[in-house]
Amino acid sequence: AVVMGRACRNTATIKNRQPIGNMFIKAPFVLDEFFQEIIREELNVKKVTFTDDVREFTSYTFKPQLRTVGPKYGKQLGEIREALSILDSSAKATLDADGKLVLNLASGDVELTPDDILLETKQKEGVFTVSDRGVTVALDTELTAELIEEGFVKELISKIQTMRKDSDFNVTDHINVTLSGNDKVSDIALKNKEAIATIVLADSITVSEAANAKDWDINGENVKIAVERV
Repeated sequence: AVVMGRACRNTATIKNRQPIGNMFIKAPFVLDEFFQEIIREELNVKKVTFTDDVREFTSYTFKPQLRTVGPKYGKQLGEIREALSILDSSAKATLDADGKLVLNLASGDVELTPDDILLETKQKEGVFTVSDRGVTVALDTELTAELIEEGFVKELISKIQTMRKDSDFNVTDHINVTLSGNDKVSDIALKNKEAIATIVLADSITVSEAANAKDWDINGENVKIAVERV
């Protein structure tokens, strides 16, 4: 599941430090909470949902199978094609459960079996899926404002930790952090000051110019960051 989830992330070009809201798994089993927590940590996702209902991440389009529908309902073919085109994915569940679809047409009801229908599957927008050996993993890559902000915080922490290492600071050394050159990133840093400071051992996080600042790209935003040992 983790390997397939990473493949989804790579396809969606979303870095692992960017949190994702939900991951769906369709499988012939359900992992217990111990293993779900491993998946959440490895893939940086907030929620893992096991489901048999692929409508959560898959949509369907319906078309008439001309080879079978033509001989049976030739005069109603246009109506059938139009009726099928407006069906939503719930019709797939009806077809699976009843073994047929009944269309209420102006010219009269028609009954279609799976042999009468061309079913096309496609991923919902913003959802990336990978399937292998009976397991399907889908990542919902729609990012809320909260998830995007958390992604910025994780990137800031990573860059500051890199600067600590490059400066040969000891792991117990406390530092002061200064940001400049980007109001958006600075505002996020100040808003999440306590969470960032706890991890990077910062006694202060401020916004001002600093002579020893280094340029960084934080999720497409250019910002200057300086660190100094207290």
